[in-house]
Amino acid sequence: MEDKIQRTFVRQEAYIKLRNWILDGTLAPGEKLRDKDLALQLGVSRTPIREALLRLEDEGLVKSTPNRSTMVSSIDFHSAFHLYSIVWTLERLALSQAFGSFTEAHIQTMIEANENFLQKMKAKDRLSALEADYDFHSVFVTLSQNHELEKIISDIKAKLKRLDLYYFDKIKNALISYDEHKKIIEALKQKNLSMALEAVEHNWKNSFNRFEL
Repeated sequence: MEDKIQRTFVRQEAYIKLRNWILDGTLAPGEKLRDKDLALQLGVSRTPIREALLRLEDEGLVKSTPNRSTMVSSIDFHSAFHLYSIVWTLERLALSQAFGSFTEAHIQTMIEANENFLQKMKAKDRLSALEADYDFHSVFVTLSQNHELEKIISDIKAKLKRLDLYYFDKIKNALISYDEHKKIIEALKQKNLSMALEAVEHNWKNSFNRFEL
């Protein structure tokens, strides 16, 4: 963590950097956060760090205790189901809004993202696999042209990314998601909206059920 901030918008950059470190596990659950140390690491004053920590606390990623110590929030696996259910509900909405705009090029992009997902999973590169999975789903989320919906889905998936990376070794049969993606693609090729919607929901429900704790 020696990546000092060079840009003008220090407050926003400090927030983004710390948020990414929490989401990708660089800052682990339960780790204490000292504004002085973080300020030195990022090459900024303590003020933007404190402001960033307050924002992160509002998002539930950081927790302050009565003695004023601040730490990375723990990962509550059992409440994660609510996040998954929100994602599959919103992705169904996005797919419904995007359905009439699909072209062969969009479907091909999804096929390529899915093949990339498969290769990264086989290589046990979970972070890259998650990015490929995001690329797959983002084709129809972006195609919905519903920017507010896209932002909400992106924010929730960022939290799921943290969960996914943290429990990486406890996910069973993750490669099955590749076949579930293919069912989404096949439904889109057949221009069968109801089948595509069910396939998207099925994929997310099974992704949650594949956690073995």
